[in-house]
Amino acid sequence: MDMNRKNLLIISLTWPEPAATAAGSRMLQLIGFFREEYHITYASTASEVLYAADLSLWQIEKVKINVNDQVFDSMLLELKPQVVLFDRFLAEEQFGWRVAEFAPHALRILDTEDLHSLRSSRRDAFLSGKIWNSQLWITSELAKREIAAIYRSDLSLIISSFEIQALTEIFQVPLALIVYVPYLPYHDSRHEVALQKLKGFDEREDFVSIGTGKHAPNTDSFEWLAMEIWPIIRNRMPEAKVHIYGAYLPANISKLHDPKSGFYVHGWVNDAPEVLGRARVLLAPLRFGAGIKGKLVESMMSGTPSVTTQMGIEGLGFAAEWGGVVAHNPEDFAAGAVSLYSNRDRWTAEQRKGTHILKREFFAKSHTAELSVRLLDIRGHLDTHRERNFIGGMLVHHRHASTKYLSKYIEEKNKDQENAQFSKGITTFEKGLDRDLP
Repeated sequence: MDMNRKNLLIISLTWPEPAATAAGSRMLQLIGFFREEYHITYASTASEVLYAADLSLWQIEKVKINVNDQVFDSMLLELKPQVVLFDRFLAEEQFGWRVAEFAPHALRILDTEDLHSLRSSRRDAFLSGKIWNSQLWITSELAKREIAAIYRSDLSLIISSFEIQALTEIFQVPLALIVYVPYLPYHDSRHEVALQKLKGFDEREDFVSIGTGKHAPNTDSFEWLAMEIWPIIRNRMPEAKVHIYGAYLPANISKLHDPKSGFYVHGWVNDAPEVLGRARVLLAPLRFGAGIKGKLVESMMSGTPSVTTQMGIEGLGFAAEWGGVVAHNPEDFAAGAVSLYSNRDRWTAEQRKGTHILKREFFAKSHTAELSVRLLDIRGHLDTHRERNFIGGMLVHHRHASTKYLSKYIEEKNKDQENAQFSKGITTFEKGLDRDLP
């Protein structure tokens, strides 16, 4: 380990899976940003997962941690991290008080990925047949927990410009506590060259749809596509095919596989850009969700125009400038898909729009530059920054105190159970000795 480099500790409830989830790709992007300045330790409560990235290739130390375990406190004291990054608010809830107590001078960063409470409130509204509005979000328990975690953190990374606006206008979160950090992979000459080598209209065939099965908006979109949208497309294009890709697809999605109707469910694919790059049109009929949709960013990088919904383009632009079609119902969605797939001139124009969105939103280095400036400023004035965040300090005091004592109670309870099991084992062992004595 380079003793001159500072330590950054990432705390997560998962291991990053960039080949399976957009969240995994996002985490590796952040690791790529931080690793130039920090030695990184990645600590997770999760068991090993199927598509986890090999973090050793990045010279990152992996550590398995447990909730309600004092061993974590010892790790903090030994590591002495200058920065702690919580991967989503649940990690901050479970470990934030320990970091505040045992690494009080560490800069605490929360990567929200997307606002889980927003996605959850939209899902609940959709499932109950309600029209979503911000009041449903504000009044949800999850919103109170997530916004509290944002206040308790020194800085939160927000992936969508829409969510930046929502946090400041709906919840009155100070801009000093949040920073816009979208996907960060597209800002060097390699990506410029890749865009110049994209396949054209005549080199592509078939529709494609992609997304991890662990994400409810994705599985809902696959079902909506299969049940209501694809039959219309297939009626107008009898030879059309659509290919569904995604890790961890549940049985109800796998059962949608029906070659006779041109609906193919393939499951996980190692190289998503490759399958996107040979398809002519991406279908992403998302009915709820939050954040920036990784599949749509990757689709634009692959030069593949898309048909999606207003939910799909949230945080990426407006319908009039979208690189494809934005539809609101199955009939319009199918009509847009058929038109885009069949019209070479329109398809080429929409591909160019997607490239324009990429260069405007994701190629500029301004996002990483702003993040660097914000981190440097907060680290240099951490005490003042926290003093100005009275609500955050109050929440740290009350919420972390309650969490702390609940955790300590569980620790002691676990110890009692372990002692009881140990005592039971000793008694059994002694009885065995008695039987063996002459």
